[in-house]
Amino acid sequence: MGLPAPWWRIGAVRVVAAVVVAVALVMGGAALRSSGSREADGSLTADEQRSLATLRVVDARHPLLAMTLYAPYDPLRPVVAAPATERPLACSLFLARRGPRGPVFGRNFDWLGNPALLLTTRPPRGPASISLVDISYLGITHAKASRVTRDPVLRRKLLQAAALPFDGMNEHGLTIGLAQIPDAEPPRVPGRPTVGSARIQRLVLDQARTVDEAIAVFGRYNVEFAPGEPALHYLVADARGRSAVVEFVDGRVKVIRGTGSWQGMVNFVLSGAGEDVKRSDDRYRTIAERMRATGGGLSPAGAMDLLAAVAQRHTRWSAVYELHHGTVHVALGRDYHKRYTFSLKDD
Repeated sequence: MGLPAPWWRIGAVRVVAAVVVAVALVMGGAALRSSGSREADGSLTADEQRSLATLRVVDARHPLLAMTLYAPYDPLRPVVAAPATERPLACSLFLARRGPRGPVFGRNFDWLGNPALLLTTRPPRGPASISLVDISYLGITHAKASRVTRDPVLRRKLLQAAALPFDGMNEHGLTIGLAQIPDAEPPRVPGRPTVGSARIQRLVLDQARTVDEAIAVFGRYNVEFAPGEPALHYLVADARGRSAVVEFVDGRVKVIRGTGSWQGMVNFVLSGAGEDVKRSDDRYRTIAERMRATGGGLSPAGAMDLLAAVAQRHTRWSAVYELHHGTVHVALGRDYHKRYTFSLKDD
């Protein structure tokens, strides 16, 4: 995905400028609607201004920002995504179905030390959702994050963040997260729209209430892993405690449904994996042992403790989603003594 064509050298010849504008309008106005054009003329809609007014720094050290997006967004609009320059193999996810407060979804994002955004979306139509975004994929590095609240160009980039959730939950309790695996081969079905590996999670959050509906969303799109991007698989769960892992094997979508009181997912392909493979992975084995000992009955605090037990040196964030309550608890950089709580019921 490339950057929108910049409006430079405009005004040198008025006739040429007019022709460029006219062609852009004929082609559907995509360039005029791009973030670059908005930066050039300074225009923002009232909803976008309202959204950016909510931007705040939650934790300056790691850092973590938070924002509520009230503006409508196009989930299929191209977004500039900078691929990671390193590829630490990581991430641990699980659903504990029988917690005292209902099902909880735990997720360690084990990746590079990039800035993050806790994004709440409240579109005019469609379900509200809450998600975590690695905003380095929007070109906001650790250094730039320290000035993002003061820099109008960087602030506007955050209006594109809805397209890139790395994990999240919608108002129906439908929750999804991703993890890297060594290899994946998605199907290529003619006539289906092609979307990126994080964008498919946005489409699930926007279109699904249940695990079955989430699986159906995967069936409506071709998922593409761009050159340099890691292969991924996905854990999805809903408020009734149902769950499934979605993988791409030999050009087909493979679904491994949760059948007991819990389901876990780390960084090996679950399709066809035997018990010997599962036992050989330290993190998966730790999750399985804790779940069997508790019968999948983890509280949010218990789920965070389990995430701490499987954390790695490069764990960027640990998130526990409460599927009945619209709440997520977040710890940053393995600092489990300091936790932040966000709720879809806020604001």
